[in-house]
Amino acid sequence: MKYKKILFVCTGNTCRSPMAEAAMKQELKRRKIRWYKISSAGLTANEGSPMSENSVRALREAHIPFAEKFASKRLTEKMIKEAHAVVCMTIAQQESLAGFLNVTSFPALCGKEIPDPYGQGIDVYRVTLRSIRECLPRVIEICCPPMEEGETDT
Repeated sequence: MKYKKILFVCTGNTCRSPMAEAAMKQELKRRKIRWYKISSAGLTANEGSPMSENSVRALREAHIPFAEKFASKRLTEKMIKEAHAVVCMTIAQQESLAGFLNVTSFPALCGKEIPDPYGQGIDVYRVTLRSIRECLPRVIEICCPPMEEGETDT
């Protein structure tokens, strides 16, 4: 079967979108939803940068597994076109990708933006991760519908 791709997008792909990627993977696993591939990218990412230390710390504290060798990726048109859904952290990010019908955002789905914690203390990263996790049920409801008839999860 072909997996559908969900792509989380932020600015640099070192804070919010990697946390959203990791949290979504954990939540889909918990729900036994296996037919989605989750990834992340940044609008202005420096290719290959590691996840921010505070993002790593917040994920570890929340017992959310993540790729230890995470490397940031810059968003490409190909990534967008291959994705079932692209979920941006802010309305401005969503608007910058307005030509694509599969692009949405946390504000459009959940009614709140996910502010950039970059350069701030660990408490801000914890709040950011909590906000992302609070929104995931709605993101899953809208972006990860049940398999269609004839699809299998094998």
